Amino acid sequence: MASKVVATATVRAVKRKLLPTRAALSLTPSAVARVKQLLDGKSEYIGLKVGVRQRGCNGLSYTLDYATTKDKLDEEVVQDGVKVLIDKKAQLSLLGTEMDYVETKLSAEFVFNNPNIKGTCGCGESFSI
Repeated sequence: MASKVVATATVRAVKRKLLPTRAALSLTPSAVARVKQLLDGKSEYIGLKVGVRQRGCNGLSYTLDYATTKDKLDEEVVQDGVKVLIDKKAQLSLLGTEMDYVETKLSAEFVFNNPNIKGTCGCGESFSI
């Protein structure tokens, strides 16, 4: 005859000190300045919206657009008076990312320093997680 195992479990409420959470996206001072410059005089927009889409030779690429409204599941990052919305589909892939604005002699662009990326293509436009 098979023996029956009876197990019990106890649930305890543990009071933990809440730790401050990191922002999903942080902006460098040069990125903040550039976003302010882009939004200057454009009162119909509330900020910029960052997303990802399937594109390129390595899978995903970033999208950046003006935002007129905040969708229900968008993550909102406000830093130094600048509002950046993160599309719901991009939130996990952008977690912990730093957004920078870099100007060189040949180009001026936003650069995303993302710790979650496993690989990028040769041109740097697409990435995989």
